[in-house]
Amino acid sequence: MGIDLVKGGKVQKTSRTAPRSEDPYLLLLVKLYRFLARRTDSKFNSVVLKRMFMSRSNTMPMSLSNLAKNMEGKDDKIAVIVGKVLDDERMLEIPKLTVCALKFADSARTRIEKAGGECLTFDQLALRSPLGQNTVLLRGRKHAREVYKHFWGVAKKGHVKPYVRSNGRKFERARGRRASRGYKKSI
Repeated sequence: MGIDLVKGGKVQKTSRTAPRSEDPYLLLLVKLYRFLARRTDSKFNSVVLKRMFMSRSNTMPMSLSNLAKNMEGKDDKIAVIVGKVLDDERMLEIPKLTVCALKFADSARTRIEKAGGECLTFDQLALRSPLGQNTVLLRGRKHAREVYKHFWGVAKKGHVKPYVRSNGRKFERARGRRASRGYKKSI
């Protein structure tokens, strides 16, 4: 007797049920949010828990400029990012923000606090709004990494970047007979 693959036999669940990380602080947060997801009907807690399980390439960082743009007109709400908040030197003035994230870049933290905002951890957020009330759940661009330019279906249509040894004259260029391709014009 074999496995009936047509009926869906031997299909393991592929989603994570715990983080791979051994960071003790993250594991304690997972414990807390596992409890909150189980004991409350709030979808917010289960989404935050699921994002805590994700790999580093799936928890993309978010810059301060992107954060400020997304929080425009939401002054009384708390921005929640399950990932890292990074500084953006191109943005000169930062509005007053209340941000909760797993990690903050040092310069980002000082700039948020200097503007009169505050940086929260997830355990502080759980005390302040256990059901995720008055929060805005955000995340960075997943396909921002350079590697996604090479993937068909993710890169712009017809713009899949080839993996080339070098960017020189002799590497993957069209071979028409013209001066830029090594052909001299004979007089």
